[in-house]
Amino acid sequence: MLCLEEYITLHATRQPNKLAIICGDDRCTYAQLERRVEERCDELRCDGFEAGRIKCLRATPSIDFLVTYFALHRLGGVAVPLERDLPEASFAAIDAELSRHSCPEATADVLYTTGSTGRSKGVMISHDTILADAENLIAGQGFTPDLTFVINGPLNHIGSLSKVYPNIMLGATIVIVDGIKDLNRFFGAFEMPAKKFATFLVPASIRILIQFCAERLAALAPRIDFIETGAAAISESDMQALCRLLPTSRLYNTYASTETGIIATHDWNSGECTSGCLGRPMPNSQLFITADGLIACKGRTLMTGYIGQPDRTATVLRDHTVYTSDIGVIDSQGRLHLKGREDDIINVGGFKVAPTEVEEAALSYPDIKDCICIPVPHRITGQALKLIVVLRDGCELNKRNIALHLKQTLEAFKIPALYESATSIRRTFNGKPDRKSYKEIL
Repeated sequence: MLCLEEYITLHATRQPNKLAIICGDDRCTYAQLERRVEERCDELRCDGFEAGRIKCLRATPSIDFLVTYFALHRLGGVAVPLERDLPEASFAAIDAELSRHSCPEATADVLYTTGSTGRSKGVMISHDTILADAENLIAGQGFTPDLTFVINGPLNHIGSLSKVYPNIMLGATIVIVDGIKDLNRFFGAFEMPAKKFATFLVPASIRILIQFCAERLAALAPRIDFIETGAAAISESDMQALCRLLPTSRLYNTYASTETGIIATHDWNSGECTSGCLGRPMPNSQLFITADGLIACKGRTLMTGYIGQPDRTATVLRDHTVYTSDIGVIDSQGRLHLKGREDDIINVGGFKVAPTEVEEAALSYPDIKDCICIPVPHRITGQALKLIVVLRDGCELNKRNIALHLKQTLEAFKIPALYESATSIRRTFNGKPDRKSYKEIL
């Protein structure tokens, strides 16, 4: 079996003039990519880099980052892509920490994730995991060699980095865009002379495009083969809106994490637009629900473990199975439905409430464009629910009307007791509500 970097060599031979990666004015064919990777290998050798060594690098949205990333793999090293704006002191601290550890043979990457605890974890990913993730995406979402895939997220996280894998394996074209803050640049990526495009967007980005660029997005409908989302929950109202704008595009909601790899996916534009539905496991993955109602995953896409943290690894990875903190159910058709995270559940007088369910119901209220449900202390029930909302322009906070709207779909104990308006909701890098920051200020 080839490793990912050997596919670059293969395509450089078979289709040397095919565009491999485009980033602004910098672009390279597969032949040029092969040459640049080999030149970077020579530079690393001259600097004394050897097989088995671990090297940190800033994950800039550039071809040069991917060239170094591929070169490290080709030399038998371990790549550690870190946030591009990480303070120098933090970068140096991670580098120093990693110098005290080694990785199992065949480790390709160490990807850092904080998860729900806020404590940094270095997740070890093998070369076989990379290939297994690529195969899952090709089979589950229909990646093809004639695809042009627009990557607009941080390349040090699995959401965007994993999209490099299937496109390089198939010899497709990757376009790197620095986020969606510059909407003209983002939409400009879809104006290139290509027949079909795809991209990955976190739910927060999808909401921005729906709210501010609906017409521009709809105009791209004939060219967008598919869009994938993940990393955070997407509301049913946003799912329905995207279906209306892109009626012929496949729209995927995917279950994945750094620890589990790419596990399951569901095309919600195929006739069933249901929030929380994440589809069936893909070929290299299996999943089941534990007795506690949590999702557990098996297969080739799993991490090797947390670097330098064997005890912590053992709490998550046991018997070739990753045990998550995600609450889920599997329906009669074998499809996974995500119900929230165990860490996020709010206990209101003995009743357990998933804040995502409250937020989903609130986002269907016409005046609300974003929200977060958080716990607040209560002298009788221990905790109560508070809904913080971002209102659409010109709208005023009407607590009674919001509560009446929520009562149409939620049980009484899930109706927030407190309401507050805000100009924005704090979110993590991948678009998830930053629940930890709200808990810290209680």
